[in-house]
Amino acid sequence: MPPPLPDLNLVFIEGDTFRMGTPARDERPDHDVTVPSFYLAKYPVTQRLWQAVMGENPSYFQGGSRPVETVSWEDAQAFIEKLNAHPAAQAYLQTLNPPGGKFRLPSEAEWEFAARGGIDSNGYKYAGSNKLKEVGWYHENRHGETKPVGLKFPNELGLYDMSGNVREWCEDVWHENYEGAPDDGSAWVKGGEQNFRVVRGGFLFFFDYLCRVSSRYYADADVRNYELGFRLAR
Repeated sequence: MPPPLPDLNLVFIEGDTFRMGTPARDERPDHDVTVPSFYLAKYPVTQRLWQAVMGENPSYFQGGSRPVETVSWEDAQAFIEKLNAHPAAQAYLQTLNPPGGKFRLPSEAEWEFAARGGIDSNGYKYAGSNKLKEVGWYHENRHGETKPVGLKFPNELGLYDMSGNVREWCEDVWHENYEGAPDDGSAWVKGGEQNFRVVRGGFLFFFDYLCRVSSRYYADADVRNYELGFRLAR
């Protein structure tokens, strides 16, 4: 049995139908999406985990328990490919129910469903609270740098750092609104701006409005900066 990889911890997310988006801006139209059950990481990928898989650390704000950042969507895909081939990762996947499968990025719908608290949702504005200071790092409490994962309160599903700290890549291609979006929880990869991918979750230098569970934005798939990290799904 290979030694375990650090900070590799997935949470089971029971599927359900939820109301995605809001009537405003690029979050419209709000619409029903049925998300099948899946697994999502308790934390964003940490620098410790990235280092264990990739053998280097690209992050601007260094610290093993901090989220890895300065990684592009393409970098995240390269990490996931290497992770899926790692004996310790394969062993971990066998402990899940059902066993096996592969790590991947979450779809935008999966990400929002989980951030809202899934079937246990209390309807909070942020991931786990209506008070962002309780659950996230943003412009009012950032101290100029990213923070180690898991220091704030989790949301209803036991997921940490889904509001603030670093933005998180999703699998989806960017579309300027939800007109024609899938309603089955899958990633929306047809049409849209093919060079851009969805990012979620806000960022430590942002105001609270941009850290809401419904807030969405995009970045070039090959761009790297200290805003950008990611979270694993299966």
